[in-house]
Amino acid sequence: MEPHIQYAKTKDGVSIAYRTIGSGQPLVFVRGWISHLEVMWEHASYRSFFEALARARLVVQYDARGNGLSDRDVSNVGLDALLLDLEAVVDHLNLDTFDLYGQTFGGPIAVAYTGKHPRRVSKLILDGTYARGEDLASPERQAAMVGMIRNLWPAAVKTLDELTVPEADHQGMPRYNLSEAVSRDVAVELYSLAYRIDVTDLLPRLKVPTLVLHRAGSRSIRFGLGRAVASLIPDARLVPLDGTAHNPWEGDARSALVAIGDFLGEEFELEEPTPAVVPMQAPVTILFTDVEGSTAFTQRLGDAKARELLREHERMVREALKAHGGSEVKTMGDGFMASFSSATKALECAIAMQRAFAEHNESAEEPILVRIGLNAGEPIAEEDDLFGTAVNLAARICAQAEAGQILAPIVVRELAAGKQFMFADLGETELRGFEDPVRLYELRWREAG
Repeated sequence: MEPHIQYAKTKDGVSIAYRTIGSGQPLVFVRGWISHLEVMWEHASYRSFFEALARARLVVQYDARGNGLSDRDVSNVGLDALLLDLEAVVDHLNLDTFDLYGQTFGGPIAVAYTGKHPRRVSKLILDGTYARGEDLASPERQAAMVGMIRNLWPAAVKTLDELTVPEADHQGMPRYNLSEAVSRDVAVELYSLAYRIDVTDLLPRLKVPTLVLHRAGSRSIRFGLGRAVASLIPDARLVPLDGTAHNPWEGDARSALVAIGDFLGEEFELEEPTPAVVPMQAPVTILFTDVEGSTAFTQRLGDAKARELLREHERMVREALKAHGGSEVKTMGDGFMASFSSATKALECAIAMQRAFAEHNESAEEPILVRIGLNAGEPIAEEDDLFGTAVNLAARICAQAEAGQILAPIVVRELAAGKQFMFADLGETELRGFEDPVRLYELRWREAG
């Protein structure tokens, strides 16, 4: 099946891209955010899932405003506006009645539409979703996630993808480059809306037959939130699905199709997709060290003694890198640049370095005072060196630190979430060469007592 992209116009003048696949009773799929009809169709598991549905149903998919092939330059992405997108598509297709399938953030949109147009929805499927955005995470974590999207969009893309498809790396599932589907600014608005939205009051008033699906191990939206949705809808059917991959087409897609088929009275056959080979570059954590006052103590001590002090710095840095799996990229005389495949290892290494310097300084005639800065992203590798925005920001963060400090941005803090590191929020800081302020965190490394 090669679906053809068409367009519908909303009441507020936004062009919405949609496609139809198959034939039969319409099944309208609402993803909400983030989607791209063409890019996602290239992934074998996604394509096979919807082709299975389309063998018995007319499947309708669309890109919400700001997403994919729909108008990207939009200012209004509130719930009412997203309802206009859905209304435009079903009206353009002249669908009097249809089954509605809301997945993830599409769930609240589907609930709101059903509440507004109860006679048009025959059956409702809510998959991996929630009712009240404030239940998704603590206010601090919500602010951190939105801040990461706003300030460090490439790294945020990786983090969000890993939450949605955590099994991808070792089970051959594809990753999705969300930056192809939506801009940073629209992603900020959509994610902020996802946290503000609340359709709880609508759930008890729904009168249509409803199926609630949810992955028991989802890291993106907790299973308990899906169960709470089902508990509030009269006579809703809750079907827990095994696995951690949040999207129904990832992992055990057959179990999702069986549940959907039982609910809709159809039998959906899943053909084995040809595995797609999707290249992925994992985020790299970059660490810079810089010895404070190296020029001053060189003038004071002379070249020979100053070099001896810097060699001691080099020895301790290299020992810490070796112990924590870091790769030395280069040394700049009074500082190092290193890379790590793990943010956790990078932070542990930074702590080990500062503790080694502190121990040295207790008995040394001349202290070694070092500032450390970290960042994570996708640098460009070229001739045993790393380049790009991620590297430049790490260097600027290091320069912002004081002697004995370890500074990191939101992305590093988020990548190491749950690892018992102690961070202090230093607020937003203007860094030379970067248009937007960066929110910095100090990693606490001194042992209590």
